[in-house]
Amino acid sequence: MEKTDISDFDCRAFIATQGEGSISKYEEGKTIYRQGDPADAAFFIMSGAAKVIIHSEQGKAAMIAMLEAGDFFGEGCMDGSLLRQSTVVTANKCEIARFSRAAVFRALKDDLVFAKVFLMFLLDRNEKLRRDLVGHLFDSSEKRLARVLLSLANNGLANQSEFIDIPITQETLAMMVGTTRQHINEFMNKFRKFGYIDYNGHIKVRNSLMNVILEHDEDSK
Repeated sequence: MEKTDISDFDCRAFIATQGEGSISKYEEGKTIYRQGDPADAAFFIMSGAAKVIIHSEQGKAAMIAMLEAGDFFGEGCMDGSLLRQSTVVTANKCEIARFSRAAVFRALKDDLVFAKVFLMFLLDRNEKLRRDLVGHLFDSSEKRLARVLLSLANNGLANQSEFIDIPITQETLAMMVGTTRQHINEFMNKFRKFGYIDYNGHIKVRNSLMNVILEHDEDSK
């Protein structure tokens, strides 16, 4: 499923119409909210990217998603959740809008453009979660890494290659894939050897990385 088109959604106009809401700028590494904080608002990334991290009772942390411009987050407040279920930290400089729960409920009822954008985003998010769950259940770590890199690069068939324009470390990739940094290092070296990626400060992903996914799919038949 393609990413939701948000071109019709004017965030600043929405805040002006609703009469409440705010837009803030954040530097890299700033926490928007922490797991366990009160869930009283939804957010929208106008520019930049952010990481979604969950913490276990044993103190372990896992990164479960990377958010980018055009993504909502914190929408769990809409289903009655009183506390945040994750921590969100900026991955680079961001501009993020905050909407109160009451404002979102009003807009879902009265603003057809916002209601459509929000609904389509939730449908896209659910589809991505389904794919991620299937991937973790059935795909190898190598194949999951290939999918993550292609997703982060937004690499489409029309592009020869695409840079991942947000800071991404092997530790972060290990958290996203659900494996060790050592394995990520081995896979990255393999991908570079076959010409699927280049990296020197920033990762450049080529369409040929799809071969990893397609070859694995053929092997499983």
